Amino acid sequence: MNWHGAAETAAGIAASWTGEGGPGGAILLFDEAGPRAEACGGLAAIETGTAFAADTIVRYASISKHFLASLLLASSATVPDAIGLGDRLGEHLPMLQPALGGVSVGHALDMTGGLPDAMETLWLLGVPLTAAIGRAALLRFVASLDAVNFAPGSELSYSNTGYRLVEAALQAKGVDYAAALRARFFAPLGLGISLAEDWATPVAGLAPGYWRGPRGWERGQYGMHFSASGGLTGSARDLAVWAQALLADRPPTKALLQRLSTPRHMADGRPSGYGLGLASTEPWGRPLVGHGGSLPGYKNHFLLDPDARAGVVVLANREDADAQDIALRVMAALHGATLPEPAAPDALPPGLFAAEAGPFWLRTGGGRASFLGAEETLYPQPDGALASRSATLPMRLRATADGGIAGEIGHAARQFRPVPPDAQIEPGWSGVWVCAAQGARVTVADGALTTGVGPLRETRPLQPIGGGRALIERQSGAWRQVACLSFAGGTLDLATNRSRVLRFRRG
Repeated sequence: MNWHGAAETAAGIAASWTGEGGPGGAILLFDEAGPRAEACGGLAAIETGTAFAADTIVRYASISKHFLASLLLASSATVPDAIGLGDRLGEHLPMLQPALGGVSVGHALDMTGGLPDAMETLWLLGVPLTAAIGRAALLRFVASLDAVNFAPGSELSYSNTGYRLVEAALQAKGVDYAAALRARFFAPLGLGISLAEDWATPVAGLAPGYWRGPRGWERGQYGMHFSASGGLTGSARDLAVWAQALLADRPPTKALLQRLSTPRHMADGRPSGYGLGLASTEPWGRPLVGHGGSLPGYKNHFLLDPDARAGVVVLANREDADAQDIALRVMAALHGATLPEPAAPDALPPGLFAAEAGPFWLRTGGGRASFLGAEETLYPQPDGALASRSATLPMRLRATADGGIAGEIGHAARQFRPVPPDAQIEPGWSGVWVCAAQGARVTVADGALTTGVGPLRETRPLQPIGGGRALIERQSGAWRQVACLSFAGGTLDLATNRSRVLRFRRG
């Protein structure tokens, strides 16, 4: 392995952050024995001019997920009443509606459970991402949802809700999740990783996260309770030490890496590519495992090569950092490999497409595809198809002879036709629509959707896509949401990729 070449690649990326004078990050290379190289650049805090270092504390975001899975797997061998992957969520959380309560713990954690994402669902209802919503209130909200996005095992779609619910199940058993992690893993390994309840929880030495707004660099904001899905904070060095322990297969993480990273299976037996908080990828034919994390102003990723027992950690406090791409570039340099080039801009017919029925739509262009608002870069495959390299949004698409696009998204078959150029807003859409279960009310008038009250009242134009459907777009800081409205008789459904369960009726 070319450690020198990988270190040079990392150093060049870090130097670009320093040269820009804005926020930055840390890139650490290691093997099972210890660190091999580190590169840090940019600022941990713009306000104080503090340089970003390997010990700078950031929010791990969704990298946190595999720590919960690790605790469950480690506990199952020693605790008689531990939560099992085959248990139904409702066995531990009886307040859940039957649809969510019937999902197994394994499906909840491997992204095939169809659980609607709490944040996405609240945003669809008009609740700002910056609204302060605590643990109990969020659990009550999730417990009020009475449908899943799809039948468990039939599709794969990313959701944080499963990890939130499993942590709640642990809490119901009297388990202090933060204390359990500290006792089982962090203290034995000498790690400074900690669990933050929410954005307002004080964390010593935490670097702010930044996004580049119209006024320059601004601090990211987020209000909702984090939970085990994304609440851990720590440094790049902490995460590297943890990853080294996974690679070395020694206590307290013995046998965990293989169990966490082994892909789970769809209902029809096909491997999903996603395990228990870790995702598999083979960008140049070599198997790698890892996971990313994103919160407003933070972009992180780590990758492990189990065969070579080597890895890379990338943590950044800047929204524009493509941490996964950086990790792949460094890992490719380590192995002397060449990363596949993205698809040509016109590899698929560019434009807006929609399925014959349901909220399913696709936008293509520039070598990328956006499905229900979730976007991925596409890469050419030997058989002529175009595929994403994401285990959390797997796509495999190709153009059809009749001008459409067909293939699989989330391991589910999909077929799309071009949106007709004469698609129009229909008069029957106008009126007041009410979601009684959530106490929500929206208004459709003059070709636009209005949500919220007072200063949060917003009106967004509808973009018709045919078949009684239209799209709206909203923005919160650097984050963007594109939702589909589906009108059918007296109902209005609001959906994104991560949330497809909200139904409104005429008020």
